[in-house]
Amino acid sequence: MIGLPSKQIVNGAAGRAQARTVGAGDWLWTLHEGRTALTVVTEVTTVKAREIVAVVSDRQPFLAAPDQLLGTSSGWVRAAEAAGSELTWTPARKLCRTRLAIRPGHDFGYWVGATCADGTVGPNYVSLVVNDEGFAGRYAASLTASTGLAARLEPVTRPSGFLQRDLPGFRVRVVSSYLADVMRQYVGGDAHHMRQGFPRVVLRDLDSFNGFLDGYADGDGYRIKRWQARAIASANVPFLAELAVVIGARFTPVTSGKVSHLVVSDRWERRGTFVPETHPVHLIESQATTVREVRPRTATGAKPFTLHRYRLEPHPSFLVSGHVVRAAG
Repeated sequence: MIGLPSKQIVNGAAGRAQARTVGAGDWLWTLHEGRTALTVVTEVTTVKAREIVAVVSDRQPFLAAPDQLLGTSSGWVRAAEAAGSELTWTPARKLCRTRLAIRPGHDFGYWVGATCADGTVGPNYVSLVVNDEGFAGRYAASLTASTGLAARLEPVTRPSGFLQRDLPGFRVRVVSSYLADVMRQYVGGDAHHMRQGFPRVVLRDLDSFNGFLDGYADGDGYRIKRWQARAIASANVPFLAELAVVIGARFTPVTSGKVSHLVVSDRWERRGTFVPETHPVHLIESQATTVREVRPRTATGAKPFTLHRYRLEPHPSFLVSGHVVRAAG
């Protein structure tokens, strides 16, 4: 027997809803291949039961029938047997946000590289504050071209510790939790400049990678006058070491803990070291949460639990407090 008790919250397209209020024609959220998707209710049935379980995960507890199937990365598990399992989950509060159709290419690589070099990734925004108006303008243009988000320059002042006075600068700030989350995904989860990983998503094609080099060099690089090359700087040694392998360059980090430099020749492509890789440009929204315990509940009075069961199309699953559960077969 499967189903959800009447007051259990499910994640609908119109917002949170109790299981008893969901009817045919309503749209529910689900996860499909790691991304959020909508599925429509085609039929609702109810059944009486005296036994249900409370599934207590790291994220949020929820109630379900003992035989209700819950989604994991390796398949389905009965709710009554879910203790210790890692369920597939996504933050319910982020379900209604705007999702971006990110286009790879030079513009894509440019804003990723510039963000890695000089940007800030906040909880729900990405920003760049620099002195060079041209750099800020190129960053804003590449963001808009690649993501469709409106990005504009704002004049600001920046304190200078060396000159002991404020200097004029320019800021580009785009508020989008999706953009912030996908940027964290690109660099391995932590977008701090000293801890970020090399964003291998820019290796999907040569155009994207060259855009990355241009964006990073505009932020933390400079032209070398003695020969045709640029040098890029970072104190994040693993980041530069991984990049050096891609361009086939020798890299000797500074051992004193200060900033290291990597020379990027204008003719690096002739070395034949670039190998395209396939990585998702879109945000993988599915996460894992561990079930700490499963508590049985029994209807002790005369009134049993009413369990609500749905049939759905085109996806046979839906979200309960962000957790993936299987609909009726």
